[in-house]
Amino acid sequence: MAPVVVEWTRGPLVESQARGDAAVVDATGRILFKVGDGLKVTYWRSAAKPVQALPVIASGAVDRFGLAPEHVAVMAASHNAEPVHVETVLEALKRAGLSPDLLQCGAHPPMDREAAAALQAADQEPGRVHSNCSGKHTGMLVLAKHLGLPLEDYLEPQSAVQQLILQCVARVAAIPAHSIAIGVDGCGVPVFGMPLRHMALAYARLADPDHLDAEDREAGLRMRAAMWAHPYLVAGRGRICTDLMSLPGRRFLGKSGAEGVYSVGLPPETVALSPVLRAAGAVGGVGITVKAEDGRADVSQLMAVAILDQLGLLTAEDRAALARYGPGPITNYAGRVVGERRAAFALTPAEVTV
Repeated sequence: MAPVVVEWTRGPLVESQARGDAAVVDATGRILFKVGDGLKVTYWRSAAKPVQALPVIASGAVDRFGLAPEHVAVMAASHNAEPVHVETVLEALKRAGLSPDLLQCGAHPPMDREAAAALQAADQEPGRVHSNCSGKHTGMLVLAKHLGLPLEDYLEPQSAVQQLILQCVARVAAIPAHSIAIGVDGCGVPVFGMPLRHMALAYARLADPDHLDAEDREAGLRMRAAMWAHPYLVAGRGRICTDLMSLPGRRFLGKSGAEGVYSVGLPPETVALSPVLRAAGAVGGVGITVKAEDGRADVSQLMAVAILDQLGLLTAEDRAALARYGPGPITNYAGRVVGERRAAFALTPAEVTV
């Protein structure tokens, strides 16, 4: 059973608890610290999106169709479907000569309440482009068109597009492709099941592309740069990915996944700021992946923020900017503080080699 990682108190009592696991891994694949089971196997969900988009860059498709860094960023997004997100997706499709009707991600209302209310007020039904995964699907369609592959089956596990993506995921996460469990994500494309260690390793390498294989290195550099340059396109208003990557200094690369998964990459420059990571002998970049056992996003977000704090990487200003996601007071409707939400774990040193 996973350990208790978050507690909610009210007065003198712990009223609620949540459990979870985490792995902190350097670019060589060594687990430096863990919470619970750093080898827990689960699905990566949308935290895999930046890796899934690497073949779009590496294949030459991005350059062929004149796509800009903002289009790359939205391919890695679980976006709010605010106007800027929708416009960026539509522009990427237009540049590649593709129709939004080709998207097979399904439709749902915008994740952002204001955007959803505006759509409703305009008496418009949500379209496929409003799916939080429309950027990812756009990237897959762009890749298929560039390679002259069928556009109608790009999301099928055995399609050439998905096989290219699977091989890329396997390389970046340093895990044999045949050992990755394949399920179906909420938007219909394959989703990858693997140990937390390998998810964290992938983010260590995304944050430090010098540790990627030669065929992925340039794409990794461009993905990292795009996400840092356009953090709003990766998520949007009131979202931890945007707020984390908007902190000064380009210190963190973060991406959420459904069912309580969160991954963070720390470039070598950020690792050097942590006395904890330096003492642990971290090599290159460092990746962190957390999984909330009950699938709650607020649990995984608090875990991620608490881990960064335990590593000595958050300033007072950072904590204030991330206050809505991390530990803090619980107030009632009258604004009175009645308890707190808090991290209930400490990182445990661990040494496991891939």
